[in-house]
Amino acid sequence: MLNFSLPQNGSLSSLMIENGISDFKSAIAYVNQLPYGRTSDRSDYRLIIPEQKGTCATKHAFLKQLAIENQEETVQLFIGIYQMNEANTKGVGSVLNTYQLNYIPEAHTYLKINGNLVDITRTTENDTSFEDSLLIEQEILPYQIANYKVDFHQNYLKQWIVDEQLSYSFEEIWKIREECIAALAG
Repeated sequence: MLNFSLPQNGSLSSLMIENGISDFKSAIAYVNQLPYGRTSDRSDYRLIIPEQKGTCATKHAFLKQLAIENQEETVQLFIGIYQMNEANTKGVGSVLNTYQLNYIPEAHTYLKINGNLVDITRTTENDTSFEDSLLIEQEILPYQIANYKVDFHQNYLKQWIVDEQLSYSFEEIWKIREECIAALAG
C-alpha cells in the first residue's frame, strides 16, 4: 500500500495532522472509520472531518485531494456504474424483486492506487464485488463528485432504459434506485 508523510503546508494535510494523522496510510484508516452519511454539502469533501461522516464520493475525493496536495499521482479517483443487485449489495434484492428488475445501474466512487482498486466505504459482506459488475468507469477529479457524478449516473440510466426497452420512465427508475438506497440504510 502506498504511504507518504503529510507535510504541514497543505490544507488537508494540516487538517489531518491536527487530528493526529501524519501519513497517507493512517489518513485512509481514519477516513475509513468515519460513519457513512451525507455531509451538509455533498460537493465539499473537506466537510467529512468536521462533520465526522462521508459518502463514497466525499471520502474518496478527500483522499484523492490529499494525494494531489502531496504530488502523489498514483492515486486516481473513479466513478463507476455497476449492476447493483442483491449479490453485490446486500439489502436491495427485495426492492428489485418488487419491480421485477435483476439489477439497477448504480454509481459508485472509489480510488485506484497504483492501478489497484481501493474502496473504503463498502464494508458489508457481499457474495460478489461490485468491481465484478462494473459496466463503465471514468476517472474524475475531486470537484466532480457532486453535479458531474449525478449527471453521469442519470444520463447512463436514461440510456439504459432505452437500451433495455424498459417500461419504466426515468423518474420511476430513479425512485426505485432511491428505494434501494433507503433499504441499505434501514
